[in-house]
Amino acid sequence: MSDKRQTSDFLLELGVEELPVDYIRPAITAIEQEFKNQLQTLKLDYSKIKTYSTPRRLAVIISDLQMWQKDEILERTGPAERVAYTPDGELSKAGSGFLRGAGASLSDLFIKETEKGRYIAVSKEIAGKPAKELLPEIIAELPGKIQFPKSMRWNREDTYFARPLRWLIALLDSEVLPCETVSIISGRQSYSTRYLSKRIEIESVATWEEQLFKVGVIVDRDERKEKIRQQLAKLFSDTNMRVREDERLLDVVTNIVESPTAVIADFNEAFLKLPEKIITSTLTQHQRYFAVETTDGILTSHFVFISNGDPKYSELIRHGNEKVVRARLADAQFYYEEDTAKPFEDFVPALGEVTFQADLGTMLEKTERIEKTVGFVSDSMPDEPDDDALRATRLCKADLVTNMLGEKEFTKLQGYIGAKYAAASGETEEVATAIYEHYMPRGQNDALPSSYAGALVSIADKLDTVCGIMGIGLIPTGSKDPFSIRRSANGVVQIIQSLRETHGFDGVIDLQELIEFSFALLENKLEKPNHNRDKVVAYFQQRVAWFLKERGIAYDVIESVTHIEVRDIPDLVRRAEALQKFRERDDFIRLVLAFKRVSNIIVATKTYTVFDENLLIEPSEKALLKAYLKLNSEVEVLLKKQNYTTILIELVKFGAVIDTFFDDVLVNTDDTNLRDNRYSLLNSIRQLFLQVADIAKIVVEGE
Repeated sequence: MSDKRQTSDFLLELGVEELPVDYIRPAITAIEQEFKNQLQTLKLDYSKIKTYSTPRRLAVIISDLQMWQKDEILERTGPAERVAYTPDGELSKAGSGFLRGAGASLSDLFIKETEKGRYIAVSKEIAGKPAKELLPEIIAELPGKIQFPKSMRWNREDTYFARPLRWLIALLDSEVLPCETVSIISGRQSYSTRYLSKRIEIESVATWEEQLFKVGVIVDRDERKEKIRQQLAKLFSDTNMRVREDERLLDVVTNIVESPTAVIADFNEAFLKLPEKIITSTLTQHQRYFAVETTDGILTSHFVFISNGDPKYSELIRHGNEKVVRARLADAQFYYEEDTAKPFEDFVPALGEVTFQADLGTMLEKTERIEKTVGFVSDSMPDEPDDDALRATRLCKADLVTNMLGEKEFTKLQGYIGAKYAAASGETEEVATAIYEHYMPRGQNDALPSSYAGALVSIADKLDTVCGIMGIGLIPTGSKDPFSIRRSANGVVQIIQSLRETHGFDGVIDLQELIEFSFALLENKLEKPNHNRDKVVAYFQQRVAWFLKERGIAYDVIESVTHIEVRDIPDLVRRAEALQKFRERDDFIRLVLAFKRVSNIIVATKTYTVFDENLLIEPSEKALLKAYLKLNSEVEVLLKKQNYTTILIELVKFGAVIDTFFDDVLVNTDDTNLRDNRYSLLNSIRQLFLQVADIAKIVVEGE
């Protein structure tokens, strides 16, 4: 009889044709999660799961896997005893049905005493199944549980996978686990690197990793990555050069190779005259090679590739890779020389032949709208320089129609190419910088424009996209945002705030006015004027809330300021940050509670009578009016200065007056005139507070 406490190490290796780089990590994560879910459901314990991956294999080792499910006692309660039995003491239809549904026999039946009375119940021992019976079911369905961007069918079954599966290893310690998936039967046969072309018999789970290492395969992804890192570090250790650090590229090449060998190669130094990112884009993005720089950060004509081939043929492989790089850089040089042979501005008219979006017109029309928006912002801030921004706007999209960006391999360099071509054409450094920066931020963690002109053009460009795309009805959702509206709107909010924090800009960019101006420019493109404008405003309110959350502002503080129109973003940030600092103070919490009382008392009141000071009879309500009038004057001045810290200090002082008022005065008096007059005073106080924040939204512990 088997020992049900027995454990074994389990290995599964799926051998595949080379997987695309981006497919490997999601696939191995899905495999790990599927085993975790299934083993939890099956109640099979284990000590550890570790995954392994190369371009040709996806594997998992589960250590100390329990070989038997634990036996369980199944107890089920049925109908009441009086219902379960007939007067003759036989099981009724209800009792027999319960017994049959439970899969039990009469010997399993007993009476269970409960608080509600006596019920029939069954108790049955369910024997645990061996893991050898359960694992094959998991393995058989595993390929269908892994989702890929694109899959293929290569056999007669209706099972799809990213690439054809070629072999299957399933071992429990040293024993083959009989199983099958997509017509491939399990065994212990695996394969070396392609260049060695060896088949090997895996002896056991314990020897698997070492056996593959002996035939050139490093199955542990982290170990493979570290080996590449070490090789790169050693290549130029005795020189004044180094491999340019690129963690993302290191991740990519780790998933491309099974047996990495770092090899130094070169290209003609004449190509170094090209803009640097054209060279590095060719090397890193298209060829997945590492750039080499001096210790001062200057790009050199060397590069490093990670070979997956036989190291003794590295020289031959090097010549092939150099040939590819040479051809690509020669093409880039030709495009660059052709493009820069004429003034950069000469490309602008061709934007009229490039569609931005079918309903919103061409890139030239978009450029003209951006120009007008930049001009509108500049006119509202006469003290700020606008020539660079307006000039940059005119040229910001011109690189889209150059020969260089006409080639798909360089499309990610838009903005950068524009900046380099503008400089080559004699434009100022400020204009070139603004052209490059107007695409910023390109992602959530990307930098914001460092120049005032770049910031202005970026705001105008992104705002036109948001208003235009949403204006024609393409509203972004959580799963669909093909025009990156969320990123553009986030960028607008971030950049407007950065103008205050980074550039020291003291003016006000009124986002509400900008939205209205943008919709006016789009009027002839929309099915009706201002179509979905309110949705755009609401969308920006969401983005401002997101921005505040990213800055560490608590959710209740965010809610307390969202009733304020999205006009002056830095102003909203200032008041939210001031509230955040005050929300933990005891005196502020007392103010919040007092204000909640004010709000709650008048919450159901729709209209208010005209306030009459002569109806104030209690000393505390007279004191409240006097304090309110003084506070109102002070807040009016402080709001203009956006001095929210001082405002909150004054509000906190005023809180004590409110507390005294509620202690001494019965607001809901039977005298209608007095009650209505007090409601009017409280409403005036509430409206004053709302100019700062709706602090009734602040959550107080223990409420």
